[in-house]
Amino acid sequence: MIKKSTLVLFVFISCSAFAQKAVDTKMQLYVTNLMKKMTLEEKIGQLNLPGSGDITTGQSSSSDIGKKIKDGHVGGLFNIKSVAKIKAVQKIAVEESRLKIPLLIGMDVIHGYETTFPIPLGLSCSWDLKLIERSAQIAATEASADGICWTFSPMVDIARDPRWGRIAEGSGEDAYLGGQVAKAMVRGYQGDFSKNTNIMACVKHYALYGAAEAGRDYNTTDMSLQRMYNEYLPPYKAAFDAGAGSAMASFNDVNGIPATGNKWLMTDVLRKQWGFKGFVVTDYTGINEMVEHGMGNLQQVAALALNAGIDMDMVGEGFLLTLKKSLSENKVTLQQIDKACRLILEAKYKLGLFENPYKYCDEKRAASEIFTAKNRQEARAIATQTFVLLKNKDHVLPIKKTGTIALVGPLIDNKNNMPGTWSVAANFEKSVTILQGLKNAVGDQATILTARGCNLIADKKVEDRHTNPHNGGSYVRDNRSDADMLNEAIANANKADVVVAVLGEAAEFNGESSSRSNIEIPQIQKDLLAALLKTGKPVVLVLLTGRPLALTWEQENVPAILNVWFAGSEAGDAIADVLFGDVNPSGKLTTTWPQNVGQVPLYYNHKNTGRPESIGKNFEKFRTNYLDVTNQPLYPFGFGLSYTSFSYGDVKLSSNNLKANETLTASVTITNTGLVAGKETVQLYIRDLVGSSTRPVKELKGFKKIDLLAGESKTVSFSITTDDLKFYNNHLIFDWEAGEFEIMVGPDSKNIKTEKVQWVK
Repeated sequence: MIKKSTLVLFVFISCSAFAQKAVDTKMQLYVTNLMKKMTLEEKIGQLNLPGSGDITTGQSSSSDIGKKIKDGHVGGLFNIKSVAKIKAVQKIAVEESRLKIPLLIGMDVIHGYETTFPIPLGLSCSWDLKLIERSAQIAATEASADGICWTFSPMVDIARDPRWGRIAEGSGEDAYLGGQVAKAMVRGYQGDFSKNTNIMACVKHYALYGAAEAGRDYNTTDMSLQRMYNEYLPPYKAAFDAGAGSAMASFNDVNGIPATGNKWLMTDVLRKQWGFKGFVVTDYTGINEMVEHGMGNLQQVAALALNAGIDMDMVGEGFLLTLKKSLSENKVTLQQIDKACRLILEAKYKLGLFENPYKYCDEKRAASEIFTAKNRQEARAIATQTFVLLKNKDHVLPIKKTGTIALVGPLIDNKNNMPGTWSVAANFEKSVTILQGLKNAVGDQATILTARGCNLIADKKVEDRHTNPHNGGSYVRDNRSDADMLNEAIANANKADVVVAVLGEAAEFNGESSSRSNIEIPQIQKDLLAALLKTGKPVVLVLLTGRPLALTWEQENVPAILNVWFAGSEAGDAIADVLFGDVNPSGKLTTTWPQNVGQVPLYYNHKNTGRPESIGKNFEKFRTNYLDVTNQPLYPFGFGLSYTSFSYGDVKLSSNNLKANETLTASVTITNTGLVAGKETVQLYIRDLVGSSTRPVKELKGFKKIDLLAGESKTVSFSITTDDLKFYNNHLIFDWEAGEFEIMVGPDSKNIKTEKVQWVK
């Protein structure tokens, strides 16, 4: 007998599927009828995405945008800011062009709009998917209130090389966690498109961009298909499975073919294997850059891109200038042009632009929903959950709100650095600096002595390269002598009860075209830190960074290290909340931090060799070792301390022998053994001990973030099925293999409790 609840669920699913099919049919009929009216030039025009010349990330597009829109030669614009400007260009499209087709309006809304949140790498360190989804919802609400209906986010590239500047824009090194974050971001941005607060997500950069050789931006990639499917592609697929409406091609080549012209990637995998129904846009001049890749002239590479499955050309106008000729020469087909045009029009239909072209052009919303007090309050609360406490010897942190505090560093009062890289719409002028945050927190209870201490980098020419601004100027150099600045900082430290040193990177050390070969704190800052330590005063290092840094000396010498990334509009207040203990830090790293750059790439889910390093033993020759450093990280993936402490009991399994259709429950009891309440992220890892292909030493398969009062215990359980054991084997078959597995639970990827289980088919 069928249960009533089951029957109701079946009817609901059936009705929902029927309703969706009806909507899809209506959309397809509408688009088909519209395309019958379109000329070839108008169809190709829908594939053209010029920049607005307003906010640019490079050379601005042509100046005759208005005429091109009127002639039907533009499908959308990007990085244009303000509802008034957007309404003006949309008016040209829907009131002055022949077919009145509305424009897609996109923007790099990466980690917030005017209200900015921590950089994506920081957000991922919260390990809080609801919080991450909420940040995307707020970003979508603000952007949509200002006329934006499409965001070039989330960036889901797996990155294991901290030299690569764009590691700041992703969620770290792990495919499982990256996939969970990707889904949360898509849900937050898109909703169901029914509201004018929903905007379309664009998953980028498809694919493998984060695996650029030498950590150098735009560089080539090369890997096996098995690694690709197991370790790099899953977050993209997760985002598409969550319903992301568009994708962006990456700059790099994949298997020797640039992604922008790679038919295997764009058609065989994306559409045929994964069933993606949205459209694919290039990155900035991605088609034109295939000429430099050596793939042919502009006409040839534009045809290559269309044949591969690219639907929209960002900035380069290769489609606009060459497709008509290529069609006449049988280098592309009308069917391919129609397919691309249809996908762009369908995206506009899904967003509701044909029904109401001004859906996202409500001046009242722009005045009342952007950079609100509520949004800023949420940004502050979210930021506090992303900070990672790396060290806290002798409980230096939290510090007191009384006495004298020496606040030292080149970025203590710099508004433009707080939001971090790719904050093109941020309200920099109202960003809360660290100095402001500390003053807000202490009021007249404490004295704060400030000193710059040094510049970011000693050499001005090198410093200029690191601070070349996207965002209107992120750093101004102090022209005083190094000695004068240092002496001022030491004098203040000697008068203080505690020293808070704010050091690390400026915002533009990170992001696009910001690769670094040296991932240490610049030497002049390290010299300042060493001088502060010599005063004998307790020193707290507040670390600003968008990547893992090599902090071996700092870890050995500095009592307390709090990594705050770039925390967004409310950075200063959020940092003060944690420094003074109003919020207990709970962030956990989503990247492995090396001892030095020579260990890179370093990641937790590596494979063993036939001669693995002998952990815990003296150096052994003829192992996979370095002569000068161990293989171990400075801070492992998943690591993060708290102002309290947690103990883990043994892992308890529901069974040690299972069959294919059975579910395994793994449980562990966690106790807050400290004096204050705290949050702990409990992490589940699995190792397949014997496989038909070599398998990683461990893989993240689940996590839960819990709250514990002082002295409180909670039991956390994970349900594990054979789906959690599946991987792509050497024949790219996705399945699990019977055998013995290790089930591991702990606070990070290194400190784990382990039990074994036998699973048979």
